[in-house]
Parts: sequence; structure tokens; C-alpha cells
Amino acid sequence: MLDGLETLDLMGFDYVSLHAPSRFERAWETVAWERLRKECRRNWPIVVHPDALYDLSIWREVGALLCVENMDKRKPIGRTARELGRIFEQLPQASLCFDIGHARQCDPTMTEAYLILREFGPRLCQVHVSEVNTRSKHDLLSYASILAYQEVAHLIPAQVPLILETPLAAHQIEAQIAQARVALPLPHQTMIAQTQRSVIEQEFLAR
Repeated sequence: MLDGLETLDLMGFDYVSLHAPSRFERAWETVAWERLRKECRRNWPIVVHPDALYDLSIWREVGALLCVENMDKRKPIGRTARELGRIFEQLPQASLCFDIGHARQCDPTMTEAYLILREFGPRLCQVHVSEVNTRSKHDLLSYASILAYQEVAHLIPAQVPLILETPLAAHQIEAQIAQARVALPLPHQTMIAQTQRSVIEQEFLAR
């Protein structure tokens, strides 16, 4: 992927980020670091899974471009506000990639999601949006997840990019974008979101 970046036409995108491998052996960490560090010249955030990092000191050099993602319940670290706090103590300039599906899977009450956003909101760089099932796999948004995400939507600034991580066929994209807008509406979209919510509610009831 990195070798092919120069051939990609990304002019149509307002926001671009790189996602580091979600796991690699300790011996490959320096290789991954060296390759990704070269891309810092693009000024794109680099999303990392904290459990995949072994030597945090080398990643500290990336500064605010390093974007730490909160983890799902399978992972040993990075799942809660407290665990993220320990990571940010070692990466004081790093930003936050908030995976709202991971947060809900770890705590369906959305309390942990609220605590993460309240504590680290100033670090928020992007939001990953999907439903995360009991097997820790990304899924399409459900009516239940949409309602849950609305509980913390007010803590996500309008300018923060939302990245859909739902597995989609091409014909499902527009509908899933519409559902994401209902789940995490911008303040000025409240009236539109309420209308869309009624439509989505009817769709779910009809299934």
C-alpha cells in the first residue's frame, strides 16, 4: 500500500489517514516504524492499535500525527479511559482515534464511551463508525447501536471526520452513510436526523 501511494488520486478527499498494521511481531516493529515515519511528510494521521506497539518511545517521535485507537474487549490494553490514560502518559502528544463500536462492545451502557470522549476529547482526530459484534467483528449499524451512539454524539465536534468501518456492498453505501448521520448527527442536522430516524425505525420494525 505504501509503495502505491504516489499513484493514487486522492484529490477528491478532504481527509486522509493511514492505518498501521493491527498486529505484527516485535521484530517487525522497527520496520513498520521506519516505513510509516517516511510518510509523516504528508501530514496524514497514522492510526495505531496500542496493543501492537512494543516500544512506545520510538513512536513518540510522530507526535500528534500518531493516532491511538481505543480497543475492543479482546485486547489487553486501550479499552477504557483509564487504560488509554496510561498510554497517553507515555505518548503525550498523540491524538485519539475513537472507535465507537469498540467502546460500545466493551460497555453497552456507553458509560465508558462517555468517559473516553470527556477525558480525551481535545485529542480527538477521527471516529470509526460501525457495530462491533460479540466476535469483535465489524458489522452494519443496527437500530440498537444507532440509539446507543446518539447518547454520546454531542461530545463529538462537527469537524471531526467519521470513518465508516462497516462491511458493505457498493449498493449499501448511501444507506449506511444515512444511518451514520442519524447515529452521530451534527447539531444543525437534528431535525433531519429525527426524520431519518423515523424512517430507519420503520425499516427495522418491518424486518
